[in-house]
Amino acid sequence: MKLATLRLTGGTAAVRVDSDTTATIVDGFPDLSALLAAPDWTTLAENASGATVDLADADYAPVVPNPGKIICVGLNYATHIHEMGRDLPQYPTLFAKFKEALTGPYDDVIVPAYAAAELDWEAELAFVVGKQAYQVSEADGEQYIAGYSVINDYTMRDYQYRTLQWDQGKTFEKTSGFGPHLVTDYTLGTRIETRLEGEVMQSATTDDLVFTPAKLVEYISHIVTLQPGDVIITGTTGGVGHARKPARYIQDGQTVEVTIDGLGSVRNKTIVK
Repeated sequence: MKLATLRLTGGTAAVRVDSDTTATIVDGFPDLSALLAAPDWTTLAENASGATVDLADADYAPVVPNPGKIICVGLNYATHIHEMGRDLPQYPTLFAKFKEALTGPYDDVIVPAYAAAELDWEAELAFVVGKQAYQVSEADGEQYIAGYSVINDYTMRDYQYRTLQWDQGKTFEKTSGFGPHLVTDYTLGTRIETRLEGEVMQSATTDDLVFTPAKLVEYISHIVTLQPGDVIITGTTGGVGHARKPARYIQDGQTVEVTIDGLGSVRNKTIVK
């Protein structure tokens, strides 16, 4: 099943995506954050019978626009770890992103000029928690995942490396394209790619993860209770601009597209103001 949050006249709505051209509104739920808070959200989505929406000109909001927590994982693809000159980690590297950093999968990303010196892409697989999880085992981890989506962990590298803490370079306002769909039946191993103005920058498969989604549910849920609608961003693969020799960054007017086969693409144009 595919779900999305669409911007419609007068607000937003949670929808079930029925085909490439149509979706059905899940009545009573303004977005997927609200829907996932319902214990029977799967049944509600499967049985939705609201108005039909034509997707030809659909305006997609961040797929889960109001997560209580966004937990990011750094250095989680073997290829990226090696290009950064590091050893494989024993434990996940965790940091936070705030919900204000999220934007729609096709929205323009507006960057203030003072933060535009070292703009970088990071193709990432995200998953969304489907039910409350505390001290969950890895073996049971998949049962707590509602579905998977695509995100660009858009990064201001100069801000990121001002201190030992990364958050400040990872959570600029409305910079992380997120969506377009939440896919409930995804399996690791498909192609993940970034294209800058059509040129492939990153290309790998999602089974290169050091810590799988189930392992991340186990690890994080032994630290804090995960709630329905929380988002876990699983890390990026090799090919980021900052690690290139010479470094390469996103320029004003350039479009970054992040694609994961089976999940879809986010495509955002950067505008520096």
